[in-house]
Amino acid sequence: MEQPDLQHLLDKYKNGTCTAEESVLVENWYLQWKVQPQAVSEEELSNVKDELWQAIAAEVKARKTVPLWRRVGIAAAIFLATLSAGIWFYQSNLVDNAKTISYASDVAPGSKGATLTLASGKKIRLDTANVGVLDIQSGLKISKSAEGKLIYQYAGNSDAAAEIHTLSTGKGESYQLVLPDSSVVWLNAATSLSFSTGIRSESRRKVELRGEGYFEVAKDRSRPFIVKSADQEIEVLGTHFNVNSYQEESGTKTTLMEGSVRVRQLANTGNQLVLKPNQQASMTPAGISVKYVDAADVIDWKNDGFIFNGGNFGVAMRKIARWYDVQIIYEAEDLQNLEIGGFISRNNQLSAVLRFIESTGQVHFKIEGRRVFVTN
Repeated sequence: MEQPDLQHLLDKYKNGTCTAEESVLVENWYLQWKVQPQAVSEEELSNVKDELWQAIAAEVKARKTVPLWRRVGIAAAIFLATLSAGIWFYQSNLVDNAKTISYASDVAPGSKGATLTLASGKKIRLDTANVGVLDIQSGLKISKSAEGKLIYQYAGNSDAAAEIHTLSTGKGESYQLVLPDSSVVWLNAATSLSFSTGIRSESRRKVELRGEGYFEVAKDRSRPFIVKSADQEIEVLGTHFNVNSYQEESGTKTTLMEGSVRVRQLANTGNQLVLKPNQQASMTPAGISVKYVDAADVIDWKNDGFIFNGGNFGVAMRKIARWYDVQIIYEAEDLQNLEIGGFISRNNQLSAVLRFIESTGQVHFKIEGRRVFVTN
């Protein structure tokens, strides 16, 4: 493979004429330049860093936030670009083949899958269910689409009887649901969503979430949409937002992509706030705190990726553990406090993701069955 022209790609990157694959390649070079043995000079590498940061700073200043469509496009190209970058590093002799990271065993990535539990107690495994109508209840048709979505539709004008259904994913599973009111929900791994089949006609469209979900709520100003989790309620009229309410994480995090939502603490209903786009509310027993974030980083899972944007290593590894259904074992607990950067598709085998992280030189991994050992 012919070595890419760094300066040419940097010029294209600054001018905004890079393809999605080229953008990811350039950004991967920046993310890895400190830790990969390089055939170019330190001065050239420093120039790469400076030029990239100048371009990014100019874009952020001009647009205030990095557009979601651009980040989604990058996420879609991650697998191809990461592969291309890896080939370039190897064929350019920038990695010592004697030090290539390998593991004795491997784990496949998660996939689409979930269990639907009806009010009668009947359970339907969606990954093995045939495409088409799964059940019809009181004029409500429940179907699995060819794309693997669970869709609730009314067969007529009358509303269905109110029954509670629950859609749940295990570790290593994710699924998409279209509710009877046309709101769309994506469920991450180890998540459950309970909802009423009469949600279209109820004065408050209320669902209950455990785990992590991304919501695109159908607009209806006369009937607010309520998401309840262990310690909070979110009230919306129609918007896009993400809720992370895993018990093992430090509080419930609500991140707004567009519109507005009201976050209310259940223990103290007077403790509430309204979020603006790219704000994230963190709910703990002590109250609510809010900060600005890159919302695209938060929904990396929805776009089939892992974005490690200088975040906490322990949080990143818990994401990986849920998606690959593995146990993480640390040689020393303080390893969880490291910070890592980069991004990679979560459609890769576990070994590819761990090699990506291990290339930073901060940690080492060993896979034994479904246990991952972390050492420094």
